[in-house]
Amino acid sequence: MRKTILSLSAAAVALTGAGIAYAQRGDRPNPDANGDGVVTLTEMKAHGNELFAKMDANGDGTINADDRQAHHEEMFAKADANNDGELSQDEMKAMHEARKERREERRAAKAGNREERMAEHFAKMDTDNSGGLSQDELRAMHEARGEHRGGEGMREGKRGMRGKHGMGGGPQMMLKMADTNGDKAVTRAEFDTALAAHFAKVDTNRDGKISTEERDAAHKAMRAEWKTKREARQAQ
Repeated sequence: MRKTILSLSAAAVALTGAGIAYAQRGDRPNPDANGDGVVTLTEMKAHGNELFAKMDANGDGTINADDRQAHHEEMFAKADANNDGELSQDEMKAMHEARKERREERRAAKAGNREERMAEHFAKMDTDNSGGLSQDELRAMHEARGEHRGGEGMREGKRGMRGKHGMGGGPQMMLKMADTNGDKAVTRAEFDTALAAHFAKVDTNRDGKISTEERDAAHKAMRAEWKTKREARQAQ
């Protein structure tokens, strides 16, 4: 079989397209540090600190093209198993397989965590430990979520969230939000401001933490926005 070789520049594009861009690696940290199913602002800030440190490759306090290039080269070096400065077809295949394995591991872990959270959530709602939920318990649950009390604020928050980005847009999307002056570089001050704004947008009931439901709603809004933009591009 003919050996297919990619140049460094072409391989960098392939690495990004394969989902192994520097800001979206499979080992990215989880903002829910204690695994309780909600993300507090403190957890989000700690998550942001870790992300910024990873993306700021040269540690100069700004994320720019130099950092992106450094991370692309790092990813290329990892994929170039025989260190010949080129990626063969086999190396590209191995890279895709590794990405697939990481994705499956994350899905399995997410499914397990979801079941555990559901059990814990049910136990909290079942206040009399009867093994079932009464109408009063269901009503209390809805009120706690803000679906009855403060419902207008909840709906207003959801409308506001239909803007640019929701939770889970990924580090690259966060960088795009943070680059307020459009200079293709993100300072730490810009990053922190964007992080706080991002958290406030997803925290629709303003309780200072992001629940699973709020994260899911943000993901749904984000996917809907991507679909709209894609359809608009196709229509041009």
